[in-house]
Amino acid sequence: MATGKHPKPTPAKKTEAVPHTKTPAVLEEPLSAPYEQTDPPDVEQLGKSTWTLLHLIAATYPEEPTSKEQADLKQFVKLFGNFYPCWFCAEDFRGYVQTNEPDTTTQDKFGKWLCNAHNEVNVKLGKPKFDCDLWKKRWKDGWE
Repeated sequence: MATGKHPKPTPAKKTEAVPHTKTPAVLEEPLSAPYEQTDPPDVEQLGKSTWTLLHLIAATYPEEPTSKEQADLKQFVKLFGNFYPCWFCAEDFRGYVQTNEPDTTTQDKFGKWLCNAHNEVNVKLGKPKFDCDLWKKRWKDGWE
């Protein structure tokens, strides 16, 4: 039956919660309601979140990575510097990577390389250096 018109879609109905499950919040209220309205992160917030992500990538990187994993991580680091949202920071990071190629041969070597990169930034910001021999305690194993 081709009338040239498409049937009007019927609105989705709210479903009752099944025992031991919760009705998704999206159905109960507008998506934006539970979120605080905040401005985009500033450079300091961005930096802190970024270093957390990068250090956790190092902490979960294989102890003995394959040659493909090593190449992939090097490529990630390079691309990361190309797309980082703070242009000044990105330029600085790319310069560091050019003069200090990422050592992706083991988890520990990459973790220390990343720690040294972070320390370069800390020095520029007037912050203390972190002891890179302790990077796994801070980002992987935890303090005793």
